[in-house]
Amino acid sequence: MSTAILAFERDYAVQRHHARLTFAAVTAVLIVLFLVTAEASNFFKITQVTLADGTRAERWVIGAGLPRLGEYISKTIPDLSWASLGSDLAVWFSRWQIWAQLLLETVLIAFMATVLGVVGGFILSFPAARNLAPNRWVLWLSRRYLEIARTVPELVFALIFVFCFGVGPMAGVLAIGLHTAGALGKLYSEANENIDMRPLDGVKAAGGSWFDMIRYGAVPQVLPNVLSYTLLRFEINVRASSIIGYVGAGGLGQEFRTAMSYQEYTDLSALFVIILVTVTVIDRLSEMLRHRVMGLEART
Repeated sequence: MSTAILAFERDYAVQRHHARLTFAAVTAVLIVLFLVTAEASNFFKITQVTLADGTRAERWVIGAGLPRLGEYISKTIPDLSWASLGSDLAVWFSRWQIWAQLLLETVLIAFMATVLGVVGGFILSFPAARNLAPNRWVLWLSRRYLEIARTVPELVFALIFVFCFGVGPMAGVLAIGLHTAGALGKLYSEANENIDMRPLDGVKAAGGSWFDMIRYGAVPQVLPNVLSYTLLRFEINVRASSIIGYVGAGGLGQEFRTAMSYQEYTDLSALFVIILVTVTVIDRLSEMLRHRVMGLEART
């Protein structure tokens, strides 16, 4: 066996040994972090429960809580029978006219907020990209603004805007739009950092300005990613706009709050079905649009 082969096998054995040590160390750190996090979140907490015969016993909090979860879900399921299915569904969705209006308001809030978020995130994504920022200060300011916008939850923004502009859809649009700008700006900027810089160098060599470099060199490359992220965010915003109404920012959220306050459990399941169907339809339409655009690009 030659010296080169022996050296290769020796180096390979050393690398394998280092890889095993790294894997073991990372695994140990993850296990420790999991145990610390589980302890901080009371995952291993022991609680007392009342048994069927009235006696008290100690149970693991997860084991004690899961039956109650099933009990809560069972309360939201209406009584349906095949013989009277039509009337049972009519009772289940008895408030469908009100819910339909609020659902339309929810979708419009999500659409308007997505438009505002796309505009803000798209504009700021270019100065927030390391390879496209004009200077370090613009890069720093753009990134800090996007971080603040996406760090603050929509509900917090909604509470602020409800205080400023009163109860209604406007507060919801501004809250979700601001958060969307931060989230999409981050995604768009990462897409910008992965583009091919040669088209931009060509525009610059031809005497183009920074805006010309972005317009003709960067934008055409990132448009497919922008479309994909935008459609995904619109679906997310539909769900978000159905929740922020809980604090008075319009949409179906106020119906969730009413149903929970008055313990109208079957209304909760009806609202859940409405949101599920709406998100499914939007997801299907978004997929069709993405495929359509990809087909047009392939033909050109």
